Amino acid sequence: MVALPDDSTATGPGIEADQRSGQADPDGKFRRQASAFRDVIAPGHERFPPEKGRYVLYVCATCPWAHRALIMVKLKGLEEFVDVVWLHWELGEKGWYFKEVDNSPAKDPYYGFTYLREFYFRANPDYDKRFTVPMLWDRKLETIVNNESSEIIRILNTAFNELLPADKAAIDVYPEDLRPEIDEINEWVYNTVNNGVYKTGFAQTQEAYDENVYPLFASLERLETILSDGREFLLGSRLTEADIRLYVTIIRFDAAYFTLFRCNIKMIRYEFPHLQNWLMHLYYDFPTVFKETTFLEQLKKGYSGVQKIELVPAGPVPLMMPRE
Repeated sequence: MVALPDDSTATGPGIEADQRSGQADPDGKFRRQASAFRDVIAPGHERFPPEKGRYVLYVCATCPWAHRALIMVKLKGLEEFVDVVWLHWELGEKGWYFKEVDNSPAKDPYYGFTYLREFYFRANPDYDKRFTVPMLWDRKLETIVNNESSEIIRILNTAFNELLPADKAAIDVYPEDLRPEIDEINEWVYNTVNNGVYKTGFAQTQEAYDENVYPLFASLERLETILSDGREFLLGSRLTEADIRLYVTIIRFDAAYFTLFRCNIKMIRYEFPHLQNWLMHLYYDFPTVFKETTFLEQLKKGYSGVQKIELVPAGPVPLMMPRE
């Protein structure tokens, strides 16, 4: 597996502190924690071979990093091989938790746990970092395989191909001939867009905010230019990992980041027409993979809680623009 930059999914401070909001460093800048579990599922792997019904993916509707992994489960038709368990959309004081509402059960169906943190301590009693989703769990060895979203989506892209029908096995969002281009676009999109909204929203000084909000919108303009030639996907006629990684941020932009994270120079729907058309193409033309994995009402409530706001903003109206 090609090494990737850390795209770890933490949004809170320390494990014993309130995890509901972003934790800036003393200079006022938000820096993301590196993921702790970095193993793979692969044919012939000594510990984690691909097996039906063995692995569980823990996700929640709010988190874009978890959304990436959920999209891959749907795209590859992995529901029979990787069970998906939802945590509540709210990030509580002890991290992600279960609550019998919307997608989430009252407790974990396998262990009866109430909090995601309980899995981390089952895997490592001395664990001292944040409790993040997505988390890929192995029921057989009762441990975490991986909690790094950028690696989980590549695991799901190939790990179960030998067990899948030919049409699903043939789906490859990281094809060898496009890897240099995918890696290049992933790097700047992650730094300035995927993580840029967090570095903007969690900035604690004007300097830190300005340092991130302007590069964020410069990159959105760059993406608008890339898509202005009418191409179907970011790299042409093929859906790739780059589209999936960008989608989870852009679908949240107007509903959450524009208002709650102060990324409010422009809205996607009104001022980035090519980016908006690309978003609507994915959402409406591939509904099982994109629309049905997107829960706009839940994630808007979730982001309101992350920012410690006691109310949910009314807009935008509508949450997702309809097709005429």
